[in-house]
Amino acid sequence: MNKPNILFLMCDQLQERPISSNMCKTPNLDYLASIGTSFKRAYTPNAVCSPARASLMTGLLPHNHGVLCVTHTTDDDQSCIRYDKEHWAQKLVGNGYRTGYFGKWHVERTDEVERYGWQTNGTFSHLGKSSKDWLKDKEHDEVFSLVKYHDQQPGYNSKNLFYGVTNIQPELRGVGIATDAALDFLDDALAYDEPWCCFVSINEPHDPFICGEEAFSMYDPSNIELPQNFYDNLDNRPNIYKKAARIWEYMSDQEKKEAVACYYGSITEIDEQYGRLINKVKESGQIDNTIIVFTTDHGELLGAHGLYCKNISACEEVYNIPLIMSGPDIEKGVVSNARIGLHDICPTILELTKSESINVPDSSSFVSVLSNPYEVDDYQKGYAEYFGSRILLTQRVVWDGDWKFVFNGFDFDELYSLSDDPSEMNNLIDDPSYRDVVKKMTKQMWKKVKETNDHSLYKTHYPIIRLAPYGPMILDEQ
Repeated sequence: MNKPNILFLMCDQLQERPISSNMCKTPNLDYLASIGTSFKRAYTPNAVCSPARASLMTGLLPHNHGVLCVTHTTDDDQSCIRYDKEHWAQKLVGNGYRTGYFGKWHVERTDEVERYGWQTNGTFSHLGKSSKDWLKDKEHDEVFSLVKYHDQQPGYNSKNLFYGVTNIQPELRGVGIATDAALDFLDDALAYDEPWCCFVSINEPHDPFICGEEAFSMYDPSNIELPQNFYDNLDNRPNIYKKAARIWEYMSDQEKKEAVACYYGSITEIDEQYGRLINKVKESGQIDNTIIVFTTDHGELLGAHGLYCKNISACEEVYNIPLIMSGPDIEKGVVSNARIGLHDICPTILELTKSESINVPDSSSFVSVLSNPYEVDDYQKGYAEYFGSRILLTQRVVWDGDWKFVFNGFDFDELYSLSDDPSEMNNLIDDPSYRDVVKKMTKQMWKKVKETNDHSLYKTHYPIIRLAPYGPMILDEQ
């Protein structure tokens, strides 16, 4: 068999729940799920764009690849990717693949994707048109039929767009610009026998939540039900969560529903544009020999716990991400409960393509799950780390089965039973009945810290920063 092609479809800030629960109209993603495997418990290793994307490319956790924050929020000598770290696209090129990258990069600060294995540079900056340049296009005057701006707190920019319905068609926005560029690449690549990898990355549905009139008309805000945790008073949660929620506490239920409708509309537009790429491969007759990956860098709170965006909180709405994979030797039409990290995609792609591997302790291939999606006993644990963005914080998130533990270096910790409390309304951290669970989960955290040489955190024996429930020497216990 020929080496499989790869079509990688990447979003920004896409929550998992609207995809898996059919809240959105996504016929093309539904088709992709019907010919592939969907992962209900996939997660991001970091809650913001650049660290998560760098982890996807290298298979490393952020403390090892060096990108700890979003690159544009730091000085030039900070959050720089370590150039000695290999990327999976480089391995594909070494295996005879033709590669192209289109749209949003945001892995590191140069946009020079060629140095990381992407032979065709179709990033927004190299296309000569930013993903937001359509706003300035004099041939297309933008008019919002519905619009909401942030107007809290006093002293901040009151013209910061939150959500809106625009007259500009998606083809003229970022999602369409990236898709068109990728289609040009596919037109050429599909004409040759050499294997190819086409990576398409967009800003959508990242805030501000913008969609067109047609997509918005599919979602009547009055029919949208707001989940219970939209009204969470955040008792027994870190105080910074409550502080962050102040900007949205003035929103009415109608405005909350409009924001959700715009977000859903954006997802439907993504589905339509990415459907063009899926259909292109399908019509070429190469769908059965093409690995298709659909995912995102991290999620979106979308009103959960009174919060939007990401950055503040370790909520499932931020960390639980959609992941669908189809292709040769991948089970069709099933949903797996394996807990898969975004960074695990790196070694998995290399194994699927029989390319030279990148062997690091931070991630592992899940090829065995793709062919046996119900054999998940070895895929119940997960680990993520967060360093803040502009507001520097320290968090570590640990999953084990239905348990979730959050170490908050800045406040008290969190413990949730996701089977009993999927909306994360009841923090069990201070319940003495769960001390053994807290100890087990903390020990699991230190094990990952040690295995991946997160030496700064591992050496926290200095008295005033002994902030975890148990210290790293708990690993010495039998």
